[in-house]
Amino acid sequence: MQNNGHSSRNRLLARLAPEDEAALRPQLLDVKLEYNKILIEAGKPIEFVYFPRVGVASMVKNMADGNSAEVSTIGNEGLVGSPLLFGEDRGPGTVHMEVPGEGYRVPARAFRDLLARSPTLQSLMQRYAFALFNQTAQLVACTHFHEVEQRCARWMLMVQDRMPGDDFPLTHEVLSLMLGVRRSSVTVAAGRLSDAGLIDYRRGQVTVINRAGLEKRSCECYEAIKSEYTRLLGDWP
Repeated sequence: MQNNGHSSRNRLLARLAPEDEAALRPQLLDVKLEYNKILIEAGKPIEFVYFPRVGVASMVKNMADGNSAEVSTIGNEGLVGSPLLFGEDRGPGTVHMEVPGEGYRVPARAFRDLLARSPTLQSLMQRYAFALFNQTAQLVACTHFHEVEQRCARWMLMVQDRMPGDDFPLTHEVLSLMLGVRRSSVTVAAGRLSDAGLIDYRRGQVTVINRAGLEKRSCECYEAIKSEYTRLLGDWP
């Protein structure tokens, strides 16, 4: 994830080998990714792979008692449809858009066929899949060890990295789901970040005012996740 948070292209597509890009490009369709749009439904066949350019998708695991928790986020650094990289045609969790945006989609069958015949695409996607695994592992530890305010700052930084500007829509309801805490805890944490002059948060809209300060308030997990993506996939193009 880049430091300034300003990008409006899919960075995984930007890393494709020329021959893979030439093969995949005709299959890509521009799509709007509206808020709460379900991209993958748990236990059901994956029909499309999505490459977000703007916005944030969230993979959520639903429990039998109706509770749910976020297990990973996906933006312009990657793709939605990672089970296909392991030869699986369905996912363990539901993936939906938490911050609306836009991107590309490609039929799952076309992507799977290209993956099967391209060693260079396989190599790139394996590195991405491991980066995503590392993110999930880091978020589990983050939830267990770090305070809500630190996690709130980390989540906002991760969202800004995937947006073209300093502001993005974000409600207390969404943030409480993403962090797995009550809305009252989100209100307190976001209020502290706002009072410190790091963000402006009103009417469901966040504007990052002082990114350097927000990074200082964040836990170690933001930098750890970013470093792993860089290690596995290189600096952002």
